[in-house]
Amino acid sequence: MSDSPRLPDWVFPPPEGFTAADLDHIPDLPAHTELIDGSLVFVSPQASFHMRAVDLLTDGLRRHIARDLRVRREMSLILGLRQRPEPDLSVIRAEAERNPDQTSYEAQDVLLVVEVVSPDSEERDRKRKPQLYAEAGIPHFWRVENNAGRPTVYVYELDPATKAYALTGIHHDRLKLALPFDIDIDLTEIDTL
Repeated sequence: MSDSPRLPDWVFPPPEGFTAADLDHIPDLPAHTELIDGSLVFVSPQASFHMRAVDLLTDGLRRHIARDLRVRREMSLILGLRQRPEPDLSVIRAEAERNPDQTSYEAQDVLLVVEVVSPDSEERDRKRKPQLYAEAGIPHFWRVENNAGRPTVYVYELDPATKAYALTGIHHDRLKLALPFDIDIDLTEIDTL
């Protein structure tokens, strides 16, 4: 008889991988676990820059978006059978809030996703997740990079013909846009957070 603790069942994925629906039923799964390509992805503790950038953009978005939209932090999106990433921020249609116990949103309810790149998620945030968001038809994507403690926001818009994102702007000190809605955020305010 072994004295070592028993590993949770989710350590051993099924042969076909996990599904988006499985995420709500796996006991003792670490918080903010994502599902990408049928595999569980665990999130490392976030650095101060990451949290301050998310706070800055959350506040800025909430000040500018229309009443029929909502800003949500760290809620997973069901993009397909084996795809359920958790962006740092999402702007969703208000009617997507179907019940208070909801743990995810459907891709068709999402207008914008935002990923703040961390060292452990560079590959996912720069390559795989934007590809998944575009394939799911989410019209807008922002990638936020740490540039000496200040956010640089890369703004992308979906080309519906190619189902790929096209870069529409790079913003350093101020994020001022007309699409997907009129917005003006002073990115240097991160220094006061």
